[in-house]
Amino acid sequence: MPGYRAGVNTTPVVPSGGERLPATSWGRRVLLTETVLVLGAGLGSSAVYAVLSIASRLTAGTALNQQSSSLNRAVTPDRPWLDLAYQLAGIALPLIPALLAIHLLVRDDFRARILIGADCRRPGADLAAGAGLAAIIGIPGLGFYLLAREAGFNTTVSASGLGQVWWAVPVLVLAAVSNAVTEEVTMVAYLFTRWRQAGYGVAGIVLVSAVLRGTYHLYQGFGGFAGNIAMGVLLGAVYARTRRVAPLVVAHTLIDVVAFVGYAWLAGRVDWL
Repeated sequence: MPGYRAGVNTTPVVPSGGERLPATSWGRRVLLTETVLVLGAGLGSSAVYAVLSIASRLTAGTALNQQSSSLNRAVTPDRPWLDLAYQLAGIALPLIPALLAIHLLVRDDFRARILIGADCRRPGADLAAGAGLAAIIGIPGLGFYLLAREAGFNTTVSASGLGQVWWAVPVLVLAAVSNAVTEEVTMVAYLFTRWRQAGYGVAGIVLVSAVLRGTYHLYQGFGGFAGNIAMGVLLGAVYARTRRVAPLVVAHTLIDVVAFVGYAWLAGRVDWL
């Protein structure tokens, strides 16, 4: 394998649970550079823009809870067929960094997809665990969002703005799956694997990953920032214990489906949204 070899470590890292991480012969510098580039191609860039967004909001002269954040917005509402194409592109393209992350891990060890739990060996257990996590995170999360907005720390989040088109719900579900795969594979499974291979401790990895997760949600306000840090800590801790990313993807998907589709159905019918 061509590339940097100084400070190589070909001994697989064995986490506390006894599972072996994919072996790699890359040195720490290359591993860290790789993670920076993978993040920079996706969620890291989102974090930069989110910081700029919150700076803009705080200097706009309007309270945060008087501002709104829009997700899943229509791009060309007057041409639904073209808008559908935009939505599908917006769902598919963010998956590329996550697929790249898996590719890089599999390049080092063909068992990597199994070792990070991105497989279908335990569908029932993964679905049950994911549903449980979704309930633990989603119900308190909604309450925290409402409190943060009421206190002026968060914007009003509009989770769907696709309008009355036949494909709205399928697109919202696909967007939820895309978000879940992108975030959990990249921010948890990939970073955990690479940073453990680089020699960093589990607690530090979980915390840094959670803060990064919160940062790229800063565009929503400080409620979104704090809430996603808490979510990241919980999911990171679960992954560190189980070494399976599939339940995290299930949980994140369910949370986003409820948020996106629920908003589309309830907006205009209840006043607390």
